[in-house]
Amino acid sequence: MSTLFSKIAAGEIPSYKCAENDTFFAFLDINPVAPGHTLVIPRQEIDYIFDMSDEDIAAFQVFAKKVARALKQAFPCRKVGQAVIGLEVNHAHIHLIPMQSEADIDFKHHVKMSEDELKAASEKIQKAFQQL
Repeated sequence: MSTLFSKIAAGEIPSYKCAENDTFFAFLDINPVAPGHTLVIPRQEIDYIFDMSDEDIAAFQVFAKKVARALKQAFPCRKVGQAVIGLEVNHAHIHLIPMQSEADIDFKHHVKMSEDELKAASEKIQKAFQQL
């Protein structure tokens, strides 16, 4: 059975796409902890990131790095933080979060963003990603 994230990557569920290739997909978290909070997923359905092959996890990180570079360009910040939690959805994913300090990665607090703000954010990240 397809996971929620597989359905998003397949376009069956709407999302704010930021980047994609044949193997990976990146989209905005709709309950972000900071503006620009992006999720990066493999198109392959795998629950636990550390069950991925060495080659696949390396490619996953390389793709996430490119998304993080685009994210930093679209949302100027000191660094882009990365978190791998993996309990909320049974599909491997990486959270990329623009941050000015460690306090900016706090999953207990979220920011409210309108649909227009989310759309504008995804377009900024897509544009930056395509320029890399």
